[in-house]
Amino acid sequence: MSLAQLRYFVAVAEEQHVTRAARRLHIAQPPLTRAIRSLEDEVGAPLFTRTARGVRLLPAGAILLTRAREILDALDAAVAEARRAATDAPH
Repeated sequence: MSLAQLRYFVAVAEEQHVTRAARRLHIAQPPLTRAIRSLEDEVGAPLFTRTARGVRLLPAGAILLTRAREILDALDAAVAEARRAATDAPH
C-alpha cells in the first residue's frame, strides 16, 4: 500500500465521485480507478459501493478512511517538523 493510494482513496471518499476526485488530484480517471481497485485487492475487501451517481463508502472503507487520514496527517506533521528542524539548525 502506497501513500499515493491512500491519498487517492481519501480524495475519492471525500468527493464521493471518482471523476471529481481525479480532477481534484490532477490525474486521469482510469489510473485512479485502477489504484482504488488495487487498494481494494490489497485490503481484501471492497471499500466503496459504486452507484450511478458516484460511490459510497462501505464499512471497510469507513474504517480505512479514518486510519488513512491519521496516517496522512502524521506524515504531514513529520515533514513540517523536519523542515522546521532543518531551518532552525545552525549551518
